[in-house]
Amino acid sequence: MTMGDRLRELRLRHNYSQDEVARQIGITRSAYSHYEINNRQPVYETLRKLASLFGVSLDYIIGGEPSKRDSPALTPETIEIIRLLSTMDQEKRRLSIDRMMAVIKQVD
Repeated sequence: MTMGDRLRELRLRHNYSQDEVARQIGITRSAYSHYEINNRQPVYETLRKLASLFGVSLDYIIGGEPSKRDSPALTPETIEIIRLLSTMDQEKRRLSIDRMMAVIKQVD
């Protein structure tokens, strides 16, 4: 799988358009499009931004094997939950986790 294939897969997994990815990492849609079709290679700083945006390692983007961190379980919703939990104080975080666990037990 090429780097362009990986970038496209990650973008689609996160339900982003090329415009959204480009805007979030500070480049043009055209430049990002060239990465996905393997016409250009991103510079290191852009690779770092892409890895951060998609929640994967640099190694994964450039063609390495996926690590546990590169798990497809990191959906945009999961990332948002993690972001929200990280902004809470310990008591609110514990209460939120307890409520989520109660909902999960009801579904099972």
